[in-house]
Amino acid sequence: MKKIICFFRTFLISMLLLPGGAVLAPPTVGAADTVPDFGSMEAERSMELLYAEQFSVDYYEGGYALITIKEGGRFLVVPDGLPVPENLDADIAVIRKPLQNIYLVATSAMDLFCALDGTDAIGLSGTDASGWYVEKAREEMENGNILYAGKYSAPDYELILSKGCDLAIESTMIYHSPEVKEKLESFGIPVLVERSSYETHPLGRTEWLKLYSVLLGKEEQAEELFAEQAEKLEAVSSEENTGKTVAFFYISSNGYVNVRKSSDYVAKMIELAGGKYIFDDLGDSENALSTMNMQMEEFYAKAKDADYLIYNSTIDGELYTLDELFAKSNLLKDFKAVQNGNVYCTGKNLFQETMGLGTMIADIHTMLTSETGADEFTYMHRLK
Repeated sequence: MKKIICFFRTFLISMLLLPGGAVLAPPTVGAADTVPDFGSMEAERSMELLYAEQFSVDYYEGGYALITIKEGGRFLVVPDGLPVPENLDADIAVIRKPLQNIYLVATSAMDLFCALDGTDAIGLSGTDASGWYVEKAREEMENGNILYAGKYSAPDYELILSKGCDLAIESTMIYHSPEVKEKLESFGIPVLVERSSYETHPLGRTEWLKLYSVLLGKEEQAEELFAEQAEKLEAVSSEENTGKTVAFFYISSNGYVNVRKSSDYVAKMIELAGGKYIFDDLGDSENALSTMNMQMEEFYAKAKDADYLIYNSTIDGELYTLDELFAKSNLLKDFKAVQNGNVYCTGKNLFQETMGLGTMIADIHTMLTSETGADEFTYMHRLK
């Protein structure tokens, strides 16, 4: 049986590729009598976006949608049963609906698909089951509905082709392995590189929900879900800033303290919640990294008097007690926030659950405004 399966996969790959690396063009499904000419098509309307700046969507007659991603190309979403327009610009990749076997590598996108009840469109993942903190994603993989197809730099091409992958959604990490992107595209698989991490406003990241709704045909549902997060932000942003300072950090295995730059979206979340990020002058125009390392002594000097400390659990796991924090550095015992009992830790699910950024802002606001030190949060907890 295994030999038969192996032969079938090999045959499938050989049929997909013509001599010289050319790709067989997919057949037109249900083509209409008249194929539209893209050059003469005009946009009927554009998607309304409140915070996202890294993408736009224009809608054309017949249900066609053109997605434009800043520095990431253009994609024409073709409705089920309609033909690809003629005279399409060479730089526009075609995405055909319905999507059934997306290779999802960008972890920040999974929570948005889950919110839209769209995991049935995902057949392959760049993260294995143990790496997911989004419960629905982990369940789908454990049940075999989504298969692990290798990380961004080492995909399982044989599996991807055998599953009939119709779209790859990558993070900007793919630019470190450009040959992978080129290989996927040579197989006729459009590669959409999502740039939600470049959004300056936290809810700009969440608003990528609307882009994925175009792929799934669930724009109305996306509008409703996004409005819920926007309302949470409005509820806290209308209040006066507390003036209380917050340090957001983690300590690496080699003793360095990793902190967010002043322009990072986490610093923005603290500001929107009514606080003040303690490192208001950290920036580096030489690279696009959102974090930086500093010596513990420098961190001590700048953050010792911060009103609140929030430990980022994403890298080395969650902390639950102050003793666990002190095990990383005894210098932390002298911090004002430690002495006042204002030390918190994020849950490891925070950065994968893109739909929860409005809720996280509300969590920080509760932390800043509670008189006694709140203990009920969604995305963080207080150290005992």
